[in-house]
Amino acid sequence: MSKFPSIDPNVVRPITIEATGETWPYTVFLKNVINHPNIEIGDFTYYNDHRDNIKDYKKLIAPYIYDHSPEKLIIGKFVQIAHGTQFITSSASHQMDGISTYPFAIFGKEWSKLYKPRFPNKGNTKVENDVWFGHESLIMPAVQIGSGAIIGSRSVVTKDVPPYTIVAGNPAKIIKQRFSDKQVKQLLKISWWNWPYDIIEKNIQAITNADIEILLKINDDIDL
Repeated sequence: MSKFPSIDPNVVRPITIEATGETWPYTVFLKNVINHPNIEIGDFTYYNDHRDNIKDYKKLIAPYIYDHSPEKLIIGKFVQIAHGTQFITSSASHQMDGISTYPFAIFGKEWSKLYKPRFPNKGNTKVENDVWFGHESLIMPAVQIGSGAIIGSRSVVTKDVPPYTIVAGNPAKIIKQRFSDKQVKQLLKISWWNWPYDIIEKNIQAITNADIEILLKINDDIDL
């Protein structure tokens, strides 16, 4: 797939302050700062964090996923992740079907020989495309979030979020659907994030407006 003429998805810090020419240090294209066997991140997905000298973005956004974890964290393209957002994946879970939830076995030695732990694995956490995560939102294990969704600041998302839906609160509840059912189907058919990148750039104004008919016409003209 072609790159944007002006923005390269393979740079770490993509924003330049026009007035000074300096690189904005707090926003990163996330796929270029996380290299983990259980994490997949699409092009142009960014994370913005106002702390200085961050050394490990993986620990910030997904602290409980390990090289040996059975689950994955999958994040699509053009996802916008605000400061403090975290994904709590299945490997953070404790056994809950006994009297105690204490994870004796992880401390090894004799404790690990005394019983076989039954840590629950709920599955992968998946975020589709063009999703906006508000400040300090928290995503619980195995949640599936559809394209075009918006997650309100400090929301705790415990259930799947349909495409083009706004959720907020603790636990997060649906506030509203951004478009009609018909329009959502059309937008998922268009899937503008899968267009060639030069076509996306030429049509940014149409993508950021609300005229779906224009996007349908552009999509019909593209030879994908």
